[in-house]
Amino acid sequence: MSGVTHEYMEEYLRNLIPDKKGTLKKLEDFAKENSVPIIQKEAGKFLEFMINMKKPKRVLELGTAIGYSSILMAESVDYKLPIVTIERDDNMVTLAKSNIKLYGYDDRIDIIQGDCLEVLEKLDDKFDVIFMDAGKGHYNHFLPHCLRLLNDDGIIIADNVLFRGMVASNDLVKRRKITIVKRMRTYLEMVSSNEDLITSVIPMGDGIAITKRRMDHE
Repeated sequence: MSGVTHEYMEEYLRNLIPDKKGTLKKLEDFAKENSVPIIQKEAGKFLEFMINMKKPKRVLELGTAIGYSSILMAESVDYKLPIVTIERDDNMVTLAKSNIKLYGYDDRIDIIQGDCLEVLEKLDDKFDVIFMDAGKGHYNHFLPHCLRLLNDDGIIIADNVLFRGMVASNDLVKRRKITIVKRMRTYLEMVSSNEDLITSVIPMGDGIAITKRRMDHE
């Protein structure tokens, strides 16, 4: 369990969501068997909902892992959604490329291998949705680049922002995680205090923050 919500509530909400079939089920099984972290079930459903509702023309993902979230987003719409996803880990890149090609998504999902921050600095494309699921201790560093790359009416979806509840409670903070917690708090303060942005933090999964520009702000 995530430690973000009550266990009984988390279990109930997860049980409401039908199990995945086909490609995503195979990837979930692989992730479980090999202890690879992927987006939690209810957070995955939320991501699917947001992509289906927003119907973006182009998506940027920070943190590919085995390609699960990229494929989930690709399957969330009935058109070929271009997705650029960044991953630095050699093994994850190999696995993700294999999965994306095996399941027929290599015509729409493009993996860039490298450190997220270094790659972001070089990107100059525009995106309608940016999904953050990379190094949790660097969201605050990613944000300026993400805002530069985000279309005016685009949204940023950041996963793991409550980090097992530690971000919200000092009592839960483990000493070796202090830096991550401090930086994640900085990220949430940045997106919450900026008058040009509107952000909602949802205690779902490991915590999700959705951010967009205030279009009516003067």
